[in-house]
Amino acid sequence: MKIVKVEVIPLIGGTVDGGWPQGHEPEEDLNTLIEVQTDEGITGVGSCFTSGSLVQGAMKLLWPLLDGESAVEPERVTETLREATFWQGRGGAVEHTISGLDIALWDIMGKACGQPVSRLLGGNYRTRIKPYGSMLFDEPDVLRDQLESTVARGFQAIKLGWRPFGRRNRKFDELLIRTARETVGEKVELMVDAGGSEQFWPHGLNWARETAKMLADYDIVWFEEPLPPDDLEGHIELTRTSPVPIAGGEVLTRRQSFLPWLERRAVDVIQPDSTKNGGLSETRRIAWCAYDHNIQVVTHGWNTAIGLAADLQMAAALPVARYVEYLTPCAYLEELTTEPFTLDAEGYLEIPQGPGLGVELDHERLARFRS
Repeated sequence: MKIVKVEVIPLIGGTVDGGWPQGHEPEEDLNTLIEVQTDEGITGVGSCFTSGSLVQGAMKLLWPLLDGESAVEPERVTETLREATFWQGRGGAVEHTISGLDIALWDIMGKACGQPVSRLLGGNYRTRIKPYGSMLFDEPDVLRDQLESTVARGFQAIKLGWRPFGRRNRKFDELLIRTARETVGEKVELMVDAGGSEQFWPHGLNWARETAKMLADYDIVWFEEPLPPDDLEGHIELTRTSPVPIAGGEVLTRRQSFLPWLERRAVDVIQPDSTKNGGLSETRRIAWCAYDHNIQVVTHGWNTAIGLAADLQMAAALPVARYVEYLTPCAYLEELTTEPFTLDAEGYLEIPQGPGLGVELDHERLARFRS
């Protein structure tokens, strides 16, 4: 089965806020889909967490290497792309695009074999998993309303991140956390994402250490990106002393970039993003390395229904997996596929068991998001 065509589908609109501290307009494209077509009529879909124009540029570089390649050997094909574009790649838009291609090729192989991707990744350790509703901090009154709405939808875990947490003062940060805990009660799990990958992040180790102590008082599951993502030594020291588990890694690409974070235990929770770090092939390698170092894996997923489907397949195939990220509210998750994701009575998501990723694009709905 050979690759004969790749279509790049930038997503425009569909969200009110893309997650950045200043917000963004619906017209901005932060997620891009990739459809890979084969000579036997099977199509696979992948997702990239990067702009459509960057993916289109990368595809000009990658297509001569892909044209006529096997559609059912995702690891070999994408590793070959990575090696062949060494001087243009090693991260950035080229690696993000390889990520989407890799996911699409796993989708194709699953469909060709009549099996879910999770089984091809090694087997199913679970058939469902708890999603955490991922949303932004806001002013206390607005935050309270948003949390009540999210709990009403069935979420039993919620992550709050970025604006305005860490952008004013410690007293306000604690007000936000206290508001969140009082709103959702003791049974709903809460995670906190400081968003230390924001440009010109002003805080250092002492701020992160003291903030972690405050978060521990409110039973926070983990403290994410408390420091800039290049501060490896700071993360190592913080993880060693923090009363709350430390999480990070969403901005890293390629398995080699994750090794020092795992080998030196810079985090308690590593968060590879399959839509940018090289795809399911790379995430599997990263996740097993993390497992061997006794570090929890929770995939980062500020993306689309296709990205979430990939995360669910990966979560099924890992010996230890507790959560997947579920951006909410987000039309890219809830309005792109023929079968929407639904939470069960306990706040869990069933992992799709159909061939490939187990989801199918709804092309009629997709039309309103295409540029």
